[in-house]
Amino acid sequence: MILTVTLNAALDVTWHVERLTPRSSHRVEAARERAGGKGVNVARVLSFLGHAPIATGLAGGPTGRLIRDGLRAAGIRDEFAEVAGESRRTLAVVSREDGDATVFNGQGPRVTAAEWTAFRHHYATLLPGVRVVVLSGSVPPGLPGDAYAQLIRAAAEAGAATVLDTSGPALTRALAAGPDVVKPNADELAAATGRPDLPSAAAAVRALGARAVVASAGPEGLHALTAEGAWAAVPPERLSGNPTGAGDACVAALAAGLAAGTPWADTLREAVAVSAAAVPCPVAGDVDAGVYERFRRQVRVESLSPTVRSRP
Repeated sequence: MILTVTLNAALDVTWHVERLTPRSSHRVEAARERAGGKGVNVARVLSFLGHAPIATGLAGGPTGRLIRDGLRAAGIRDEFAEVAGESRRTLAVVSREDGDATVFNGQGPRVTAAEWTAFRHHYATLLPGVRVVVLSGSVPPGLPGDAYAQLIRAAAEAGAATVLDTSGPALTRALAAGPDVVKPNADELAAATGRPDLPSAAAAVRALGARAVVASAGPEGLHALTAEGAWAAVPPERLSGNPTGAGDACVAALAAGLAAGTPWADTLREAVAVSAAAVPCPVAGDVDAGVYERFRRQVRVESLSPTVRSRP
């Protein structure tokens, strides 16, 4: 069983325009709204991969109700906790001309200390029987700086592995808790370590407490550094479309591989295939089944080094 945690859930709004031009007026060709936030997108992809995830996190107000209704409509088990503040909305403007997306992320509701305590108790009740916990996205205002660290430690005490996908202080403060996998992109990894070289930055993050680091380099694929070794996983071709859901799709595959005990090379192959298959889809959380089946046979996984010693 896999549990996804979205502390800053959102109603994702996607607008499609012919061409995005700064300081000009645009006609929206198509618009979509649905439950989102990184952990919610991960849960959708896990469902595509044949899992029955549980989704939890914080949601509030009329927007929070729309998020929870969207989860249930998608057949995902809703275990969100309610807060008084209004959940945020995000806006992605996708250019049909080049497939690029410009994303505007709301800040999210201010969460009180009492609401955080109540959520931690609720979270603990969900952990028995869970093999992997996915912790994704930003942290809303009001939560302690070590919020993810607290959840990682609680999962470890319950015998569950953790996959962390966040950035900035939320990432660096969580590393000491020893997440099993962290999945930053190359820019987030450089910002967290001050090292622009991806392999060196991954090693630095692992030295700070992460047991494995899987870094996304966009269309160039994934770089992974684990106790078992280092790998590069490269897609066979570059796809155009909306890349906003690719990282969440990658996290879903990592969680699925961790839950099943799949060897790293096979997990990375799946992660590249499913993340690439998210790019042609107009909204995050969807996967193109045809692209996924084609890519999973063609992704190249290369071992980069001999076994990396585990930390004592």
